[in-house]
Amino acid sequence: MKPKIMGILNVTPNSFSDGGEYITTKSAIDHGLRMIAEGADIIDIGGESSRPGSDGVPLEEELNRVVPVLEGIRKIHPTIAISIDTTKYDVAWMALEKGANIINDVSGLTQEPRFVDLAAEYGAELVIMHRKGNSKTMQDNPQYDDVVKEVFDFLTTQSSIAKKINNVYVDVGIGFGKNLNHNLTLLNNLEKFNQITGKQLLGISRKAFINMLFGIENAKDRDAYTVLIHQQLLNCKIDVLRVHNVRLLRDMIEINNIISC
Repeated sequence: MKPKIMGILNVTPNSFSDGGEYITTKSAIDHGLRMIAEGADIIDIGGESSRPGSDGVPLEEELNRVVPVLEGIRKIHPTIAISIDTTKYDVAWMALEKGANIINDVSGLTQEPRFVDLAAEYGAELVIMHRKGNSKTMQDNPQYDDVVKEVFDFLTTQSSIAKKINNVYVDVGIGFGKNLNHNLTLLNNLEKFNQITGKQLLGISRKAFINMLFGIENAKDRDAYTVLIHQQLLNCKIDVLRVHNVRLLRDMIEINNIISC
């Protein structure tokens, strides 16, 4: 199975690995177009950082960041899949109005359950992610009795709310309210989560657990480790891999398809 590649487009000043690089509309559109040229199947646009410890962004500011970028990419690529990474109803609604196809909800419908009806109305897909706590507090010593069971049960419950939507992806939320052991345990049990909706999205790109394992402090220097982990996970039947470095992931998938022992 060949996973789809979701390219991350952070239109924010404070995202953990590329904050501020694409804060202007032009630079963000250019980067989105570059990722499409490199092989992205989906562009995931976000105007509010969800990194650990981050603060929220006012509605108007988030709209002003993401809408012009979405419009610019959609004008040039009328058929590319575009995802809006938000927890705000009005941002998701406006994005769908402007041509987005997917709502990527890091709160897993806990902040905005109306996303279900909104996605159904527009025929959009929905990503339901597990996050323990909120962005501000989620890494403050997260605790689980059984991380696989708790995340599985949460995603099962939340996805059952969204039965009216044809395509619902579950995301275990690596790095969102999890310590290193939690993350590794989930990564070693990903196939189990395919039972929930039959569709799974994974976001590990440049995450802090890579630094914890290998001592790679600069987030951009974690791209090679990201792609190596993805290579190990290709047999887990993940539908969408969400990454910063589209080209590197695309090349790895192609190599895997043409070379085998």
